[in-house]
This record gives sequence, C-alpha cells and structure tokens, in this order.
Amino acid sequence: MTLIRKTRVIEAISRLVAMSALLITAGCVVGPNYKRPAAPNVPGYTPSLSATTSSSPNVTGGEAQTFAQERDIPGDWWTLFHSKPLNDLIERSLKNNPDLKSAQAALLVARENVLAQRGAYYPQVSGSFSATRAKTSEEISPVPGFTTFQYSLFTPEVSVSYTPDVFGLNRRTVESLKAQQEQARYVVAATNITLSSNVAAAAIQEASLRAQIDATNELIKINTNMLDILRKQFDKGYVGRLDVAAQEAQLAQVAATLPPLLKQLAQQRDLLAVLSGGYPNEDLVEKFELSSLQLPQELPLSLPSKLVEQRPDVLQAEENLHSASALIGVARANRLPSFNLTGDIGSMALAFGNIFTAGNGFRDVGASVTQPIFQGGTLLHKERAARAAYVQADEQYRSTVLTAFQNVADTLHALEQDANGLKAAVAARDAAKVTLDLTTGQMQVGYLSYLALLNAEQSYQQAVISLAQAQSNRYSDSAALFQALGGGWWNRSDVPQN
Repeated sequence: MTLIRKTRVIEAISRLVAMSALLITAGCVVGPNYKRPAAPNVPGYTPSLSATTSSSPNVTGGEAQTFAQERDIPGDWWTLFHSKPLNDLIERSLKNNPDLKSAQAALLVARENVLAQRGAYYPQVSGSFSATRAKTSEEISPVPGFTTFQYSLFTPEVSVSYTPDVFGLNRRTVESLKAQQEQARYVVAATNITLSSNVAAAAIQEASLRAQIDATNELIKINTNMLDILRKQFDKGYVGRLDVAAQEAQLAQVAATLPPLLKQLAQQRDLLAVLSGGYPNEDLVEKFELSSLQLPQELPLSLPSKLVEQRPDVLQAEENLHSASALIGVARANRLPSFNLTGDIGSMALAFGNIFTAGNGFRDVGASVTQPIFQGGTLLHKERAARAAYVQADEQYRSTVLTAFQNVADTLHALEQDANGLKAAVAARDAAKVTLDLTTGQMQVGYLSYLALLNAEQSYQQAVISLAQAQSNRYSDSAALFQALGGGWWNRSDVPQN
C-alpha cells in the first residue's frame, strides 16, 4: 500500500507540474527587454595627444613615455615600475585587505540571493504529520467505529503548491537580482583596482617625501655651513650682526620645513600598513625611494570604445540600469493576475497501525487566480516609479561614462605636462645651484652682499623641493592612468569573472 501511495503522490505532482508548464508556455514576460547601451562613438580621449612625451636625461624619472594605442592593460600593471618591494606590498594587500574581503563577501550574498529566488521556479513540497488525542462530550455520539468517547487521530500529509510564472514576475525578479550580483562583482573589481592604485600612490608619495627630506637635510647642511662662515667673518669684522641674524633666521626656516615632512612620511607608512591589512605599530619591511622605481616607458592606451567594457564603475552603472529595467517588469507583473496550484495527499486514521490501510487516504488538487482590482493606485504608481527609476539609472550611467572619459583625458594631459614640468624643474634646479655656488664664492671674498646670497639660497631650496615633487608626479600619474583605464582586472585570476 505504501508503494501505491507514493505512486499517487508522484502522479499528483506530475499533473501539477504539467499544468504549470502549460500556463508558463502560454504566458509572457512583461516589461521591457534590456538592451545594452551602445559604446560612445568618439575617436579619442583628447583633441590631440603626442605619441611620446618629452624627456629629461640624467635625472630619476626623466625617461620619455610612449602611448601604445590599442594595447591591453596587464592585470599586474604595477610590475612595470620594476620594484620588488612594491610588488610584494601590493600582492600582500590584495590578500589581506579587509575592504576587499568585505566586497567579496557581499558578492557571495548577492549570488546566494539569486539562487534563493530561483527556487520559486519549482513546486514547493512539504510534509507534515500530526497526532491528536481527544475526548468528546458524552452528550454527543462517540466517534464512528468506536464505542468510547476518547480517541486518537493520526494524519500524515504531503502538500504541493506552485505559482506559475505566467507573466514573468519571478523571471524579472531573478533578472534584477542577477544584475545586482553583477554589480557586486564589479565592486570587487573596483575595490581591487582602487586598493592596488592606493598602495602604489602611497608608496610613490613615500618615495617623494624621502626625496624632499633628503633635499631639506642637504639645505640645512648648506645653510649651517654658511652660518659658520658668516660667524667667522663677523668675528673678523667683515660682516655685520644683521647678516648673521638673517642667516640664522634662514637656517631656522629651512629646519622648520623638516618636521612636517617627517610627519607626512610617518603617516604614509601608517597608511601603507593599514592598506596591507596590518596595524600601524608593525613597521613595514618595504621602504621606497624614487631611485628604486623605474618609470614605465610604454603606457598602454585602450580604445575609447573599450573603456566602457573595462571600467568597473561604468559596468556597475550599467548593471544598475539593467536591474532598473527588470524592476519595471516586476512592477507591471504585480498588476496582473497571479495563479496558484495546490495539491495535498495523505492519510487519516484513528490508530497508528491503520495509517496506510486502504480507504483511509485522502487527496485534493486545487487552482486559484487572484487579480488586483482596487489598491488605491498603489500598484500603478509603483510601476510609474519603476519607470522613473530607469530614467534616473540611465542618466547616472551616462554621467559615469562621461566621468570615466574625463578621468582618462585628465591623466593624459597630466602625463604630458608632467614631463614638461620635470624638464623645467631640472633646468630650474641646475640654474639655482649654479647661482648659489657663484654667489657663495663671491660672498666669501666680499664681492656681493649677503642679501644676494639669501635670495640664491631660497631659490635653490624651492627648486630642489619642486624637482622632487615633479619627479613623483610622473610616477603617480602613470599609476593613475592604469587605474583610469580599468586596471586590467579582467586579466587577474583573483577577480571573479562572469
């Protein structure tokens, strides 16, 4: 008898599934079908771009850079700086950074939500068993088949319910959730790129600060030597006390610029420690100098039409648009009839041993339809809101695309002018050094006043600091270009693909 019962359950479920399949094939998916926006039809990022930047020989970071058109972005673009400490630090950051791990967990949440919603494609089957011990009133007849007023009731039951997706409510919901899952995937890619770019930028900034600190220490040494000379000349009566006081003030001003640089350097070290997933009290093994970094001499430059396929923020905005499109279908389907199929099969017996006895079974199959009639305009306005949200997402996508192109254009302009700026900074440093040397020599033999020396020292100080900043600009903007073009995340195995 048990086999017969199971056969009947299977037959009931089969009929239920067949009915639902018939309803689905007769139905449709309401709402707009998503169409991916076309890539912008623009020939380039800037009105004009030189193929190669200018160079500054015999200075760190002075190499010319060439833009390689249509070249793909490597996933480990930071290796182009040829710095093992930088490579190690970035790879460690990609393994330990909590922000990246959080984004990966959010992707898992989105993926499980998609799988959970897909469960609505299938019939819902549940089993139950109830056992009741009861006593009836003596004023009424006893339970049929028994001569006592006390009895037990045992009821095992299997219930099947199914809501056919006639108008695509569930399919549009899954479509929206899948778009949200893709958004989460691109968040992982964006976090990966941002993290690696931030580590590279912080390392370059550390190298720049070390160069500025070295230059400042050199200036302190120069001014200290000059103060010693002036004090000796004062003792001999060659210069007045005013000249000595002015040099003391100059030395103090130069020395006062050192603590802020040391503070910034310590903060950069703290930042690098945290980005790599550690605590600031754990001093990093890696230390960065501009001389230890090699400027990438060939910079890949993707086609403008490829940018919208590579930038994670653009892809996130596109998936947001996709989700908004699907939600229009969800809102529309909620205004249409919904169907529900149910089935139950089980047994009811007064004795546990008679549960599967012939004649004690029951079964039923039912169908229902629900059509919203009056909701006070709620469903209508929700659909209108969904359509307005789609327009909003569309404009946000367009804004994101424009910003992406602006980022690339700004970086290309920066790289071109960085090269010219470094060339000018080198010339300014060399000229200031010659002026300082000549002024110092003539000052010592009494041909020039101290005021000329003071001006020469200040000019040289500014030129040296400006040179260090101009050098770091070339490195940092080179890293910014890789980030602006998408960072090559599609070429990395640790970023989940579609």
